[in-house]
Amino acid sequence: MLSYLFITLIIFFGHSEDLLGTTLLSRPLVLAPLVGWALGDWQQGVIIGASLELIFMGNIKVGAAIPPDVVTGGVLGTAFAIISHKGVGIALALAIPISILAEMLLSALFVTRSVFNKTFTRYAETGNWRGVQRLHVLSGFVKPALMALVGFLALQLGAGVMKAFLDRIPAWVNTGLQVAGNLLPALGFALLMNLLFHKRVAPYFFLGFLLAAYLKMPIIAIGGLGVIIAFLVTQEKPRPGEALDEENGDGGYEPATAEPAAEERAPALSKRDLRRIFWRSMLLEANFNFETWQNTGFAFALLPVLRKFYSTKESMAAALQRHLQLFNTSTYGCTLILGLTAAMEEQNSRDAEFDAESINSVKLGLMGPLAGVFDSLFWGTLKVIAAGVGTSLALKGNALGVVLFILLFNVPHLLLRYQLTFIGYKTGTRFLMQLSKNNVMDRLKDGAAILGLMVVGAMPATLMSIHTPLSFGEGAGLQGVLDQIVPALLPLGLTFLTYYFIRRGVKTTALLIGLLALGFLGSILHWII
Repeated sequence: MLSYLFITLIIFFGHSEDLLGTTLLSRPLVLAPLVGWALGDWQQGVIIGASLELIFMGNIKVGAAIPPDVVTGGVLGTAFAIISHKGVGIALALAIPISILAEMLLSALFVTRSVFNKTFTRYAETGNWRGVQRLHVLSGFVKPALMALVGFLALQLGAGVMKAFLDRIPAWVNTGLQVAGNLLPALGFALLMNLLFHKRVAPYFFLGFLLAAYLKMPIIAIGGLGVIIAFLVTQEKPRPGEALDEENGDGGYEPATAEPAAEERAPALSKRDLRRIFWRSMLLEANFNFETWQNTGFAFALLPVLRKFYSTKESMAAALQRHLQLFNTSTYGCTLILGLTAAMEEQNSRDAEFDAESINSVKLGLMGPLAGVFDSLFWGTLKVIAAGVGTSLALKGNALGVVLFILLFNVPHLLLRYQLTFIGYKTGTRFLMQLSKNNVMDRLKDGAAILGLMVVGAMPATLMSIHTPLSFGEGAGLQGVLDQIVPALLPLGLTFLTYYFIRRGVKTTALLIGLLALGFLGSILHWII
């Protein structure tokens, strides 16, 4: 019984990663050795963990699509394998179906968590920052507590009963759920479009899609191209009354009538304040849900700043409501946006004429591009390198592989995340000092929208897998015809259909259930694969 309690605590710890900054401490390579230690065979745990890590290496959360739960599956698979003395084989056989079953519970949790949003909204309207903070943290413990309970009950039932139960789930149910999961990212993309999409910058969405669908450019490359395009498009052109600066001889422009420089004021935030933002950013996804994603985590991280700048309930209420709008980006690059937002909030508190709406415009415009860049960098590059080094040693039973995996990923992750907090704030402060004499904010808003829409436009073509097996008799298949018209037409069409319903006022939860039903029924009827 004591070993079962230890394993339950390991599941709790693994699912607490949303409170620990996505530091990959939930990976099988890390948790399986702990299970082995709890059961008296840590070396077998190291080997099983390495084997499971290779299988689940590609498991990442994209948009609203939740991958199989590697924590519950990995821990229970390892435990049952060691208890039964069956080795790696039974661990692999059990881990995958358990992960899929646990994924259903997590998806249900992320849907039902949305009921907290009304309470968060009520707290924000009254300026109750303590309520926002408390509920955000408490919500973060719901997932680890729920999954730990599930794990403990599974251990009590035993491996035989668990496997028999999982085997009773028909294959068509698992297939239907997998297809339904492939459709869910359309909701996330449509929500982003609802925030960024307007007539002036709409063409850049389609540019991003075409680059991904036809040229197969990766998102990180499209994001880089988007930066260049946004920079070129938003370059300030000379206005009437400005004269060429011939004295400099560099082709630059200066106002014909010089204006007095804006008064520079010392930054209001100290290093301690910025460090608090960094540490609080670790809880960005504590209350992750399918309706507003990371919004409460963003507000939670900014609370020390908001409390410093806004002393009245009215001003605090306005700030909380501003930051409880939908937000979703890479946890690894979130501190850059947090630092920049802190600088903008500082300016907003000082300048009565500052456009507070521009804070969200910039924030929402940057979250998509940064997600593409940092997720590609950390998930697609650094994690693969760390896992390659770690598993190569761990497969031989060497625990040093686990240590190297943690260090190779988290040393650069935490150092960069820490520095980005200061970079975002300092850049934002210098940048905002020019607002009095340049239309910088308008250009930044347009540039962020261009960059954001290009990345969002690429996502349906690269991150959604929707195909149809339908055919015209014995002739060409429908999918082939669609690909000849426009590659990735089905993901694009579904994204726009979801966007249409959002614009019509359909609730996010209803759309989520509708997409799940569409995918499940489409799989059963063999319309979608």
